[in-house]
Amino acid sequence: MKSSKAQRRRRPGLWRWSFLNQTNHYGTLFGDHALRLMDQAAFISASRYCRSAVVTASSEKVDFRTRSIGENSLARVIAVGRTSMTVEVEMFAERLLSGERALCTQGRFVLVALDNRGRPTAVPRLQYPKIQRQGS
Repeated sequence: MKSSKAQRRRRPGLWRWSFLNQTNHYGTLFGDHALRLMDQAAFISASRYCRSAVVTASSEKVDFRTRSIGENSLARVIAVGRTSMTVEVEMFAERLLSGERALCTQGRFVLVALDNRGRPTAVPRLQYPKIQRQGS
């Protein structure tokens, strides 16, 4: 199944733009700010997945690949445990006027679902979408 430009634009994401107070003297985004934006995207993705309160338990290796100007963070749950979810987050730099995009940062975050008493609670099993084959 091919995705159209319109479908790609509708993918959930968290859009933020860097301003001078968020960049260093090279004009690139401070690493701590990038991590905060990525954690926010992971939080939203995990919360939407399990529909309960979540907290960040850990972050795994984060790769800073290229300089970041404007950021679009795409996050998706890629694995679940009994009470935890692993969320992969990709941050793309985008030039506002041209629309040119490049992957600038990528990482994984582990979040834990909580019940109304603040205790870990079970999360739904990860379900993969069924792929329809042509001619089926």
